[in-house]
Parts: sequence; structure tokens; C-alpha cells
Amino acid sequence: MRPTRRASRLISVLSGSLLALSAMTAVTPGAQAAASDVSTVADALKKSPVYVDPAASAQLSAGDADALTKKIKDADKPVMVAVLPADFPKQDLFTDLRTKTGVTGVYAIRLGQQFDARADSRVMSQDAVKNLTTSVQGENVTTQLNDFVDTALRNASGSAPSAWGAGGGGDSGAPVGALIAIGAVVVAGGGAAYAVSRRRRKQREDEQRAALEQLRVVVDEDITAFGEELDRLDFHPAEPGADDAMRADYERALDSYEKAKQFMAAAQRPEEVRGVTESLDDGRFSLAMLAARREGRPLPERRVPCFFDPRHGPSVTDARWAPPSGAERE
Repeated sequence: MRPTRRASRLISVLSGSLLALSAMTAVTPGAQAAASDVSTVADALKKSPVYVDPAASAQLSAGDADALTKKIKDADKPVMVAVLPADFPKQDLFTDLRTKTGVTGVYAIRLGQQFDARADSRVMSQDAVKNLTTSVQGENVTTQLNDFVDTALRNASGSAPSAWGAGGGGDSGAPVGALIAIGAVVVAGGGAAYAVSRRRRKQREDEQRAALEQLRVVVDEDITAFGEELDRLDFHPAEPGADDAMRADYERALDSYEKAKQFMAAAQRPEEVRGVTESLDDGRFSLAMLAARREGRPLPERRVPCFFDPRHGPSVTDARWAPPSGAERE
């Protein structure tokens, strides 16, 4: 049967609307791609304290993950655990995850065969996190995560997010509903489509401002930590034995500290914070050079810092270490 003229016109309108909808959803391809990595983990941790990436499901069984989740929820502490595959994007992983969740707490990540953790200082001190992380290195995944969580729950301050008690889940249909709603608006007319586009742009700007404010908490803490390193530094440019190279290292470290503060004050978008972290990295390398010169050691090479936390310093060689009453391991 041939379609009526009215049906043909309707098909034509719907086709044009779908093309317009496709154009609208393709405006920000970067944001679409990013939603499949750190954003996915962050969204999951907002609803539940344990996330196991499907690609890493062989590392931690569903039963063990559920038991770990129950333990954390029962303790009502802001402790989060993510089990991720080894090829998961590593750069700025902890910083990005903390920014996107917006949850003040302890973050533990098992990345392939590696394990590390970070925490907001108001929840657990950096030294406590470092000591706890070191104590569980080399254990199998289930034992490692349970040992870490058990101790973290005893020592962490604060309370768990209220959303964890709500059960999470059940939101898988939201994107489909949103697309249906947008499609209806587009079909209704070009003016409505323009309004939707403006709302999206404003929402994107609001999200960027919110993300920057969340990131500011973490970065300001790092700037403060570097400032404390400079305060503790027992070096005076006029002290006996100080030479021009040492003074230059010291000046570079001070300049890096001031630049980091300036970059943070001027930042308008989350991506502009990268200049802050690069300045702090330069400053810490200058301090490492100064320490080597003062102690007569070989000057360090510039290496890529630890992806978990630049304050851990550059990785040069694997180290041998043995826990109390345990076997030596790398």
C-alpha cells in the first residue's frame, strides 16, 4: 500500500528531527567518550562504596564485592574501593575520581596488579594512608581489599554519603527517557530545539563550575602541602657551602609555589588546573635537585611521577621490601 500524502509528510518531519537530534548529541564528542571511563566509576561510587569494572571482574567475585560493600555500609564510613583493569587510563586518576564523585573520603584503587590509596586529610592523614597502603602490598586481591578496608574503617573520620543507603541501581532507563524527551522537543519545532541547546550549554557551564570547585579542594590541599615542604626546608641561600646552583634550585622551587597559587586563582575550567599540578611537579623536582647537591649525591633524572600521587616522587627502579614476618617482594 502506498503511503498517504499526510504519512509521507510525517515521515519526512521525523527524519529531519532525528537528523537534528543526531547533530545535537554530536556537539560534544569528548564528553561522550569521557563518560565511559572515570565518569562511570565516579557515578557508581556515588551510589555504592565498591565498584568492580566488568573488565576486572575476574579479580574480585560478585560475592566478595557484595560482602565488602555491606561491611563498609554497616560501618557508615566514607571508604571507597574500585577494582579496575590494568589498561584503565592512569593519568590524574585519583584527582579526577575525587573531583567527579565530590565525596570527601578514602579512595582505594586496585589497578591490575597495583594497589594504592588516597584520602582527604580531614578523613585520614596522608601518613596513615601511606602506612596502611604499604602494609597490604603483595596480598591477593580479596585479602588485600578486606585488610585495607578493615583498618580504614577503624581510623577514618566522617560518615558515608546518604545515597549509599538508598540502594542505588534502577537508573539504566534514564538516558533512553532523556533521548525520548529531547526527540519530542525537536519534533515540536526548531525554536524548542534551540531552547534545549541553550539549556544544555548552560548546564555544561554549571557542571564545569561545580567540577572546578570540587577540584579546588584537592588542589589547594596539594599546594598547601608543598608550601609546608618549603617551610620545613632547612636551607638558607647565604649558609656556608651554598653555591649558585643550590640557590637557583631554591628560587625555582619558590617560583613554582607562587605560580601554582596564581594558576589556581585564575582557573576558570577544570582543565586549566593542569598548570597548577605541573608547577608543583617542577617545584618538587627542584627540591630534589637541591637535596642531592647539598648531600653530594648524583643529581636525579627527571622521570614521570607516580600516577597515583605526584608527591610519591618519580619512579626510578623497583624496590625490595618485606612486611613484618613476611617474605621479601618487589
